[in-house]
Amino acid sequence: MRWSARLPRFCTMPSNTPTPAGTTPTPPAALPTNDPSADTAGTWRLGDRTVHRMGFGSMRLTADPDPAAAIRVLRRAVELGVDHIDTAAFYVSPGGTLGVGTGPARYATELIRTALTPYPPELVIATKVGFAADDGGQLSEANSPAQLRAQVEENLRRLGRDHLDLVNLRIVKRPGRDSIAEAFGALAELREAGLIRHLGLSNVRIDHLDEAQRIAPVACVQNSYSVDHNRTDDELVRVCGERGIGYVPFFSLAGSRRESGAQQDHGDAVRTIARAHEATPQQIRLAWALHQGRHVLAIPGTGNVDHLASNIAAGAIRLTAAELAALG
Repeated sequence: MRWSARLPRFCTMPSNTPTPAGTTPTPPAALPTNDPSADTAGTWRLGDRTVHRMGFGSMRLTADPDPAAAIRVLRRAVELGVDHIDTAAFYVSPGGTLGVGTGPARYATELIRTALTPYPPELVIATKVGFAADDGGQLSEANSPAQLRAQVEENLRRLGRDHLDLVNLRIVKRPGRDSIAEAFGALAELREAGLIRHLGLSNVRIDHLDEAQRIAPVACVQNSYSVDHNRTDDELVRVCGERGIGYVPFFSLAGSRRESGAQQDHGDAVRTIARAHEATPQQIRLAWALHQGRHVLAIPGTGNVDHLASNIAAGAIRLTAAELAALG
């Protein structure tokens, strides 16, 4: 399917996060004339891999009982320049993260394998461990060394890989009793064994990042974060930028709705700025996330090729300093 809708207007992107020493981000490419392109968002490095800052999240792929729909979206994403795909073995329906649909289990990791093998050499697939789905699809914390190894092996099997590009340790925050040393140390050992290339963290605080960096290099932090949700992470975003660590917000579109889908209750500022750019409010939400620093990488998810194109086009939007101030 070719996407021919009008691209949003844009202007110069402000640089509001210092570029860490030794890191040279690639500036955004020129706007496409027809199809949107992930190139327009620029690039960042996840470990030793350079990826476009506009990626794709696979959580919603399992919602449609028709696997062909998910396969079309994945292939179209890669056609449009997406080279960073986020997934997890517990992205499964029925049950799992979304808990929707009927019929046999549909794993996002297996849909990715079906759609994209042989994998393009530039593609980085990031996955998460720390949770597992039981036979009934119910999720529970699973972060012992043995459980983490089993999850890594499951991801390898379902993705059809001999190593994982990036593994994020997903945790449950319990202030005062949520050390990640044992779990992250177990993943660091799997990295040394060659099963994992890079490590990251998910749903963490700055003290977790400090603890992890004493054990092994951290390529990225992946937390829930949007223009109107979890702004307590503003300081963590800044710290990641200073340390040259990618910050990957999930639920940039959903905000407080989380797994329920894209936010529909947009504030006046979002709607006003969207009209000024001839864009959708959802595109402004994504653009805002990307403007929080050149180390911020978006991973909006969808099961619809038109929504995919709209999300990728948001990487071309350049918000002014006044617009960013209005958004807060």
